[in-house]
Amino acid sequence: MASATQGITGNPRRARERSSRPSKAARRLQSTAHAFSSGTHIPMFTLAHLSSPPPESLKSQVQQMVVDYFADVSAVPLLPSNPLYQLYQYVIGYELHLHLQTMNGEAEGPVQLLLALDDEDPARVLGFALHLPSPDDAAACTLAYMAVDAAHRRKGIGRALLQRVLAHRPHLELACVAAKVPLFEALGLQVLAAQGALVVMSSRDYRSSGMVAVADLAPVFASTEVRQIHAYLLKQHGQRAMQQAEKQRDAHLDTLALQAQQLVDERLPSRALH
Repeated sequence: MASATQGITGNPRRARERSSRPSKAARRLQSTAHAFSSGTHIPMFTLAHLSSPPPESLKSQVQQMVVDYFADVSAVPLLPSNPLYQLYQYVIGYELHLHLQTMNGEAEGPVQLLLALDDEDPARVLGFALHLPSPDDAAACTLAYMAVDAAHRRKGIGRALLQRVLAHRPHLELACVAAKVPLFEALGLQVLAAQGALVVMSSRDYRSSGMVAVADLAPVFASTEVRQIHAYLLKQHGQRAMQQAEKQRDAHLDTLALQAQQLVDERLPSRALH
């Protein structure tokens, strides 16, 4: 099971150990980006905007971050105690892999990636944001993922990433669980609606009419790798436990949907009356 996931995510520690100096690609990214400092005693970081897939050493760190912070970025934020957790970790890692493959080098291409690189070690990713520009609305995009290394949070990295995306596409939309809403409200976004287990937020008070491409996950769930992981989990936990895990997943999503709707009703009371 673990080897299947590592094949997608890589290992950032090994990437850093292979070279004590930044790679040529990392130095090139740093030279074209903008540096930020969040305080006297806080290391500076550099934001790099990529339209093409990042070097493998940086890519593996981004993929590992998505898996490590699965509960923060997934549209199906299962609890770690659920046996299906590992399966969905793999799926979100593969979804990110598909997005990165779609990067075509164009400034307005279908997938854009921002990296926050450590100025003391430009080969180290401190955070990232991946957004999908709308081909029908030049101002709009969807923030698909944003994550910051746990050891470097509350240092302005997330805010800087979001501000850079907004500078490129000022009409930003995202979907998150209700518990994450205050975080994004503090960054200037506002609640628009409930969408299943998630709350839709935007930098404007209305949704964009433009279409945004999303990864088709049906082939992923039907893939040999996912079937192998499911078979492994079934063997490890047993059929009854896996059936119970699916029920727990559905109950958890129902709870999140209720929380999302309650939050929207609180933030937008006029809509709740209709």
